[in-house]
Amino acid sequence: MQSEQRKSHWEQVYGTKRANEVSWFQPVPEKSLQLIRATGIEHDQAIVDAGGGASTLVDNLLAEGFRDISVLDISANALLNSQERLGEIAGEVSWIEADVTEFIATRQYDLWHDRAVFHFLTDPADRDRYIEVVRRSMHAGGNLVLATFGPQGPLRCSGLDICRYGIEQLTDLLGAYFVLQSHELDEHTTPSGSVQQFLYSWWRLNS
Repeated sequence: MQSEQRKSHWEQVYGTKRANEVSWFQPVPEKSLQLIRATGIEHDQAIVDAGGGASTLVDNLLAEGFRDISVLDISANALLNSQERLGEIAGEVSWIEADVTEFIATRQYDLWHDRAVFHFLTDPADRDRYIEVVRRSMHAGGNLVLATFGPQGPLRCSGLDICRYGIEQLTDLLGAYFVLQSHELDEHTTPSGSVQQFLYSWWRLNS
């Protein structure tokens, strides 16, 4: 899928649905927060949430005292959703509208979080570009917290084909650059009541 098609798709999704109506919605993203805490990152270190436009992760990070947060999303509608939800404190966050496969960071981050993007990249070239973007955007020794659909996850999401991953497949893709710290499967209950399997993993960028 081309970048223009991706953007059109996600603008339509977030222009017609509330954030709590999409299947991946979490009132509190507990598993992501647990892994972020486990990295030991300090509250003044830089975090970027890729594909986190309408996610409540930013709300929870701010509440926990993190002060250097960026949210990256291809959809302006998704970003606006969070900005309106946060109100005045939205100004404490850096909002970045960009396709993650084309993102050129103007700084480096200590932690990259993604629970919404990687499993939608079905083209190997897009996956390669994504991994290179993450590498370029992070400090050496930085943390990657990545959640994808697991081996028993859905085959499609939001009308799009996806890639399901086991830890061996992720290691094949990331292992040349990142060192695996931990991983676990988790079941997410969607707003409609169905259950989706996710694979959460934490990696460190090679120094």
